[in-house]
Order: sequence, then C-alpha cells, then structure tokens
Amino acid sequence: MTGIFQILLAGVKSTIISVDYLVIAGGGSGGSNYGAPPFAGYGNAGGGGGAGGYRTSAGTSGGGASAESKITITLATNYTVTVGAGGTGTAGSGYGTNGSNSVFSTITSTGGGAGATESARPGLSGGSGGGGQASNSNNAGGAGTANQGYAGGSGVSPPGAGGGGGAGGVGTNGGGGSGGAGGSGVASSITGSSVSRGGGGGGGGGAPYSMAGGSASAGGGAGVDSGSANPGSSNTGGGGGGAGTDLSGNDAGGNGGSGVVILKYPDTATISNPGGGLTYSTSTAGGFSVTTFTAGTGNVSWS
Repeated sequence: MTGIFQILLAGVKSTIISVDYLVIAGGGSGGSNYGAPPFAGYGNAGGGGGAGGYRTSAGTSGGGASAESKITITLATNYTVTVGAGGTGTAGSGYGTNGSNSVFSTITSTGGGAGATESARPGLSGGSGGGGQASNSNNAGGAGTANQGYAGGSGVSPPGAGGGGGAGGVGTNGGGGSGGAGGSGVASSITGSSVSRGGGGGGGGGAPYSMAGGSASAGGGAGVDSGSANPGSSNTGGGGGGAGTDLSGNDAGGNGGSGVVILKYPDTATISNPGGGLTYSTSTAGGFSVTTFTAGTGNVSWS
C-alpha cells in the first residue's frame, strides 16, 4: 500500500509554492537650487535624493538587514504587485517628492526621501533619507527606514549639500563647497547575475567655489556643481542628484529612479497577471523562473 500512495502523491501537483523576492521602492528626487538674488548661487545647492526601500529574501536587505523569509503562496490566488515610481524633481523653493512604495503581497518597501532645497532645510525621511541642505548652518539628512535603507548625509557650511542615503550605506556629508556622495547600494543575484541597486543621489556642489557635485553609484544620480541634476536610473530605486548652485537659482533636482519587483519561484508554476496593469518579463533556468516587474500595479497569480 505504501508504494501505491507514493505513486499517487508523485502525480499530485502541490497547491503551495515558496517565492523569493526583491522589492525596491522608487527613489526620492534630488533638491533644487532655488535662491532669490542676491543669494542665488551662494549656498543653495540641493541635497541628493534617498534610495527607495530595499527588501529581499534572497540576500542582504537594505539598512544592513539579513534576508527576510520567503513568501508562501497558494496557487490560483491573487497577490498584489506594485512598482513604485521615482519622485519628481522640481524647480523653485519647495521640496521635490519622495518616491512611491513598491509592494509584493505582504511586503512593502518605502519610497526614498527627497533631498532638501533652499537654505536651512533638512532632507526628508524615507526608505533611505534625502540629503540635507546648507547655507550658513548645517542641516541633517533625512532618516532611513529600519531594515530598508540608511540616512542621508548632512549639508555642511561652507555650503555643500549632503548625499542621499542608500540601501547599503549612509549618504556622505557635504561641505567646503562640494556635494556629498550618495550612499552605496546593495548587490543581488536573484536574477542569476549580480546587480547593484538602491544607491543614493549625490548632493549638489557650490559653483562659486568651483567644487564638484557628489558622486553616485548603484542607480543613484550624480549631483552637479551648477544647474539641473542627474536622475536616478530606472528600476533601481536610485535617488536623484541634487542641483548645483548657479546665479539663476531655479534649476530642478534630478528625478528619482523607479523601483522594481523581482520574483523567483519553481518553474513548475506559471505566473499570470489577471486583469492586466503590470509590465513584466520572465526567464527560466536551473529549475526556477524569474519574473521582473518594471512598471504598474495589479494582481499576479500562479497555476
């Protein structure tokens, strides 16, 4: 009888599977360089945007956290997926915007914090925090979210804006006319190749001092010493770069990079998007399928 039961069980497909995930939110925008004359060009560089929150079950999570538990899903059941957009950099005296959250089932990653703009403002908090601004005083970077990302760097006088926090490290403080570097990202091999994502944006530099904007990596946008800044890269959650000082005083910070959701599961299961709304692609190798979602929101189901 035991042999018969074993044969019967071998022909029954399991109704549950375990899914590995990488969920990265949209990065925050960099800060603008707004400043009305005669203060335009003197200490009004924008802070770098913070990276989107970084959560994964397949390697190191953001903020120095360990891998989280896999998600157990039931076949023929809908699960939510949302890919967060990057924050929008704006010109003028107001802050840009934080990135939007990314979601898979019960996992939510928090959008990155926007970099500070105008004089004497701190960076905004988020998955990773935005960089602070500096004029005649120092201003802290925004806080990161525990187990998702790090804080932004401070803006330090003489004016240099702080770099945005990254999934893998704190943004560097600005100062002496130079923008701080964006915090480092985190590498993941969930797709089969190691890719670093979730870098913070570089802070804007002080053009009157002929100093540079802050550098960036892992999808973050570099800050500049004059004019509008660089955006974060799409589907990395990278923060946007901070705008550098110049006499126009009305340049936008860089847009944050959009997030991404990547799911890895046994290739015996087939994924679908009931009702549509998601942009995605799937590859299969070594007994597993990997589906990468690059835009949209909707439901996914496996059969």
